[in-house]
Amino acid sequence: MAGDIFSGPTAFQTGDGNTQHNHFHGAGRPVISLPHQVGVIPPRAQSFTGRAEAARLREAASRGGTALPCQVLTGMGGVGKTQLAADEARSAWAEGEVDLLVWVTAVDRASAVAGLGRAGVDMAGADPSDPQAAADAFLAWLEPKTGREPCRWLVVLDDVADPADLRGLWPPDSPTGRTLVTTRRRDSALTGSGRSRIEVGLFTEDEATDYLASALVAGGRTEPDDQLAALAVDLGCLPLALSQAVAYLADQALGIADYRALLADRTRTLTEAVPGSGRLPDDQHTSVGAAWSLSVDLADRQDPPGFARPLLALAAMLDPNGIPASVLTSRPVRELLAAATDRPEPAPQRRRWRRPQTSTAPAPAATEEQVHRALRVLDRLSLVDDNPGVIHRPVRVHSLVQRTARDSLTPGEHTAYALVAADAVLAAWPEMERDADLAQTLRANTAALAARTGPAGCLHLPNVHKVVFLAGRSLGASGQVTAAVTYFRNLADATRTGLGLDHPDTLTARGDLALWQGRGGDAPGAVSALTELLADQERVLGPGHIDTLATRHRLADWRGEAGDAAGAVSAYSELLGIYELALGPDHPGSLETRRAIAFWRGETGDATGAVTAYAELLRDRTRVLGPDHPHTLETRHAIAHWQGEAGDATGAVSAYAELLTDRTRVLGPDHPHTLETRHAIAHWQGEAGDATGAVSAFAELLTDVVRVLGPDHAGTLVTRHNLAYRRGEAGDAAGAVTAYAELLTDRTRVLGPDHPHTLETRRNLTHWRERSGAGPSMPA
Repeated sequence: MAGDIFSGPTAFQTGDGNTQHNHFHGAGRPVISLPHQVGVIPPRAQSFTGRAEAARLREAASRGGTALPCQVLTGMGGVGKTQLAADEARSAWAEGEVDLLVWVTAVDRASAVAGLGRAGVDMAGADPSDPQAAADAFLAWLEPKTGREPCRWLVVLDDVADPADLRGLWPPDSPTGRTLVTTRRRDSALTGSGRSRIEVGLFTEDEATDYLASALVAGGRTEPDDQLAALAVDLGCLPLALSQAVAYLADQALGIADYRALLADRTRTLTEAVPGSGRLPDDQHTSVGAAWSLSVDLADRQDPPGFARPLLALAAMLDPNGIPASVLTSRPVRELLAAATDRPEPAPQRRRWRRPQTSTAPAPAATEEQVHRALRVLDRLSLVDDNPGVIHRPVRVHSLVQRTARDSLTPGEHTAYALVAADAVLAAWPEMERDADLAQTLRANTAALAARTGPAGCLHLPNVHKVVFLAGRSLGASGQVTAAVTYFRNLADATRTGLGLDHPDTLTARGDLALWQGRGGDAPGAVSALTELLADQERVLGPGHIDTLATRHRLADWRGEAGDAAGAVSAYSELLGIYELALGPDHPGSLETRRAIAFWRGETGDATGAVTAYAELLRDRTRVLGPDHPHTLETRHAIAHWQGEAGDATGAVSAYAELLTDRTRVLGPDHPHTLETRHAIAHWQGEAGDATGAVSAFAELLTDVVRVLGPDHAGTLVTRHNLAYRRGEAGDAAGAVTAYAELLTDRTRVLGPDHPHTLETRRNLTHWRERSGAGPSMPA
């Protein structure tokens, strides 16, 4: 019988710690005296540590002397909400702040009703056979009554899974009472008048490290500080994971280094790295992995149904620190969700992570609005952090939530979700990178995805996914040239090992490596690498293959960059004959080769010949591509440049000014080519004798270049170089020295001490030091 749990003797602790026994008989008047506790407060966790949230809870409980009736502790599973609530309840009880303390485990409505009903029996003499009526009686008893001595009470509703379960069960607002709720939910229904929400986050790295140290010391062990800090990061500073790791270390007599290796082993699940269910610490009932399973099940039942689980599985493949919403709303993801939710599944399989299907036919897709609603569901259940008010709407997922999601996938499902994630990042990557932060985030997501799959995984076998190449090229384009060289060297080594020397992707990786070697200042090295690559491509692909021709194009270019401009003209002229014979004179490859010939003709000293060649090219590009095509505009840019080099600086400024109007109209004011045109105007203003105007133009440009491209981009560093030079030319030698000194520090950091641009900066700094009278000495 339901009432049996309330009949017979009941023991509770009074405020002085003595045990008092009371007897209840049916629905008669209670014989309970205050102070009184109903329910059992969870035991204090071993090595419990004070947290900032505890102070915020105390502050929220009595801010400015005015009590807030209800505080809602919300956060993902495992952050320690229950322990914080228990600490607050235990402190309030021990310090005599409450006369009545009620602890209710409110995981569902039945549990909430039973817990409140138990208090109704004790305090209102309610009939224990009717828990709902007893709960109603208790809530009515909590209402302040005229003529009754006030009762200071605290009701804790722990682990609320669904706000709807509390409908009609919220304790009343009272000047002498408080309600404390813990939940993973973030629904607006949990907040409102008289309720304050307190977000409970992860431990800080210092808090997590201190917790591990003290918990291990309590067990008679010490570990190196660096290992403790590294383990805290590995576990994402999640309190539940930290406590279970300590228990596992003790049970298995394992060192932290070995435990970290176990965590990093992708063939092992997270469940294998925590104690068994019978050995969990601190009276815990669920492992860290199981802590989120009910939330995932509930999320998958919300509207739109069936979206949450596959969306979380896909997010588990990417960077926990932030996934742009454009990735999660891309066409590949929306097709995945439509396929995953349209197929009926037998009941026993409903909890499986659905494997995305592949098809050659156009697939139906979910809408972006449905994806955003699914993200809001996952956010409300604290499975992800969705940030709709932040630029690019980054979605963050705790690394252990990701690990749990991945552990639930079969190997085939893991591969399928990883490939969809790669397609999604590729689809979200802008054709022209204008936002440095977005580009960095996309590269971080590509790196995270590569780490999930490994060098022998689906991103590298049987072919290298396009996003892998794109991430490396983006790295170099961001100004991190040295990092790009390292990236493509590693990729070339991996493809040689995994795919073989003659695989097309190995050859492509070698080509990218040579390109960034050259852009890193090693033009002779680029020539050597491309010469070897060309021989292999002619053998494997054939001399007329488009990739072979592209390598010949690059090789000719880097010959010129290495100082052999005439050799570049000769090589390009030979290549042009091949292009025009095989592809025709109007093919983009033919037109691009003519551009290269015109450029290197100018570099040989024939500026007038370069202007003539570019003018002929402009006529054909306008005819074939149209006047507003980027390549047509690029040709106009080159004509203006060589016009200036031929001695007509004023004409160059005029031509660039006309081009700026068209590039702003076609590309926008922040496009790199538009900024490049402004750079050229400033340069030729200076060459025309207007040094002061050039300084002003470069200073205005620098503000926009830093904003659009970032402080370390090659274009930003070049702009700073030219601004420093024009300052000196305008008579401010001291200002030039200061600017070049600052630039030298940054170019050394970004490009390395031996890069040609770094050496050029060093020479200019010496020059302007001498001009300013400071002498040729260099800073240490």
